Amino acid sequence: MPFDPIERAAETWRAHFGPSSAMAAVTSIMRAHQILLSQLDALLKPYDLTFARYEALVLLTFSKAGALPLSKIGERLMVHPTSVTNTVDRLERAGLVRRLRNPKDGRGVLAEITDEGRDLVRRATADLMAAGFGMTMYGESELEDLFARLRTLRVAAGDFA
Repeated sequence: MPFDPIERAAETWRAHFGPSSAMAAVTSIMRAHQILLSQLDALLKPYDLTFARYEALVLLTFSKAGALPLSKIGERLMVHPTSVTNTVDRLERAGLVRRLRNPKDGRGVLAEITDEGRDLVRRATADLMAAGFGMTMYGESELEDLFARLRTLRVAAGDFA
């Protein structure tokens, strides 16, 4: 496209409604999300993973025992319990995780990463890192600044104290 459609929308917004900085910033963030998710999912497609399933596997890899309660996975990934169930279902069918009874809570269920899951995380992570997680157009200091700026939004939303 020969022009920035978000910038054009911001100009039109200003003429109709007033200040457009917040609208332009939100629209840019939403578009960036679409771009990154598409790129990351494309990188993970050879592993039959989406970024959401990859995140769950990485979380299990980082846990001490390689297993977490489904409720803890949802809390850490900040997703609805239904999404966790669907994610774990897909990973279990692929042989990347297995469900276990939680020994600390007879009603609870743990998701445990398998050796195949650990191997897949190592290979997929190498590809994601080689691609800079789709952020190679930024330098290290720009990435740190971007993280800090978005952290303010996350704190305001109550993601953490």
